[in-house]
Amino acid sequence: MKLKKLVGLSFALAVSVMPLVAQEANSVELRKQLEELLRIQRQQAEQIEALKKQIEILKGQPAYPGAKSVALEPKVEELERRVSELTDARVAKPWQPGDPIGLVRAGQSYLNLSLDGLFAVGGSTAGDLGALQPGGHDPNQRGFSVQNIEAVFEGMVDPYFRGQANLIYQLNAAGESVFELEEAYLESLSLPANLQLKAGQFFTEFGRHNATHPHAWSFVDQPLVNGRMFGGDGLRNPGARLSWLLPTPFFSELSFTMQNGQGETAASFRSDHGGGVFLGRPHTARSASALRDFIFTPRWQASWELTDTQTLLVGASAAFGANGTGTDAETQIYGADLTWKWKPANHTKGFPFVTWQTEAMLRKYQAAAYNNAADDGNASGTVGDAFGEPNVFGDGSIRFVPRETLTDYGLYSQLTYGFRPGWVAGARWDYVASDRAQYENLFGIDPQRNARWRLSPNLTWLPSEFSKVRLQYNYDARKNLGVDHSIWLQFEFLLGSHGAHKF
Repeated sequence: MKLKKLVGLSFALAVSVMPLVAQEANSVELRKQLEELLRIQRQQAEQIEALKKQIEILKGQPAYPGAKSVALEPKVEELERRVSELTDARVAKPWQPGDPIGLVRAGQSYLNLSLDGLFAVGGSTAGDLGALQPGGHDPNQRGFSVQNIEAVFEGMVDPYFRGQANLIYQLNAAGESVFELEEAYLESLSLPANLQLKAGQFFTEFGRHNATHPHAWSFVDQPLVNGRMFGGDGLRNPGARLSWLLPTPFFSELSFTMQNGQGETAASFRSDHGGGVFLGRPHTARSASALRDFIFTPRWQASWELTDTQTLLVGASAAFGANGTGTDAETQIYGADLTWKWKPANHTKGFPFVTWQTEAMLRKYQAAAYNNAADDGNASGTVGDAFGEPNVFGDGSIRFVPRETLTDYGLYSQLTYGFRPGWVAGARWDYVASDRAQYENLFGIDPQRNARWRLSPNLTWLPSEFSKVRLQYNYDARKNLGVDHSIWLQFEFLLGSHGAHKF
């Protein structure tokens, strides 16, 4: 009997202890979940605080008397947007158009997605549409063009960095699909002394247009001078950029960028141009072996509130680096830009407004000497056959192209007028030209350096902030090629929240 009582008491004790053990296990798990939630909340609070400090620094500039400058406005808007996203992530709400499409972890949005589609339809009187439209994201074929489909991934890495990546899809002139990683970089959020660091692959901040994505353009195509100086895809490469918000009584920023100098996105530098001839000479895309093989881009920009309704932004840029014609050949590009904006105090959703933007560039291209064997039937991509003359002199002799500095220059000036909510009228004038080169005296005018001007009026309708319809006419006058007429109808849609862009 004693044994039976003992067994019964043991069983009863075990049964009574089991819930306590289970309760303790549940308590441990709950504590872990609570600690994780508290960690996420602390991280969000740190991120919000870091962003608010950046906003205070920008708004604390002496030239910020209540009206945002053209240069500061997109930066402040972007920071305020991120603060709002982080704050909203802590309070659940139904998704609405314009909200970020986020990937969520434990209630925290840590990666925002957006998708932008840009399409065009139209035609031109030009026989060679590729030569007429030199921009990589310009309408590139008669009928329908897929100019740019861009997927943007961006988010806070931690309180100290944010990251962004841009994936691009388009159809080229041959109708082939092109996928590429356009940008992928980190930006610092809390460096001291008003410093900011950007590292990865990104568009070089040279002037106003180069760093602007196609969906933020005010026109269907890119300016001619940008295509002439930086190639179809603009100047962009892996590297790092350090910027400093100067302690001046007005907004002033100084930046310095160092990037790799080879590839198709470094057209004026160490690009092989697909194995063809560029500026009268074959090029090689050798890898970097010294500091001079990188591209160095300093830039300064400043803005002033002229009146309560007018803002002026000026900037100066330069780019230095080796090119692909020889081991001691260099390229220098200089640029200046000016942006003026008027917006009345009683505007409605940003309308009406007037914006005038002008940008000028000068390129000094040191082309190395080159020996050209002008043989009959030569198809090796030499100077002679670049202009359709495989045997320029007909004697089979070696022709020497001397070392020389090629000078090219150009500018664009554009005016946009938002005359009522959702409607913008614009006009742009482009001009590019060059000084006559020695190799052109031997082989004829180089179409890559031909003088040219273009006039482009357009009309844009914005049904909402998520769509856009634009009609544009181009009048092109190219030296030795005559006049061409083009008309393009462009459509854009946006899914998700896109970051603020500069005017």
